[in-house]
Amino acid sequence: MRGLICWSGLVLTLAGCAGKVEPEIRYVRVEVPVQVPCRALDVAVPPWAAAGLEKGDSLEVKVRALLAERRQRIGYERQLVVAVAACQ
Repeated sequence: MRGLICWSGLVLTLAGCAGKVEPEIRYVRVEVPVQVPCRALDVAVPPWAAAGLEKGDSLEVKVRALLAERRQRIGYERQLVVAVAACQ
């Protein structure tokens, strides 16, 4: 009788293992931000119009040079904004 109980316990144990299913393999897509190097062109610094001014230059020459440099800076800033926008 004792051998029968042990044998039936072994059979029940094996029967319990037979009902197990292999784990299901699932692939899950995970969105992760990745750093990408910026490929914008370098913006060259222009030769500024007021850089060549001297102390003895007339007021008219100085004002014209400063107005020209202002236009240069506006154009330069636009190029920088475009370069930064290309990297975003």
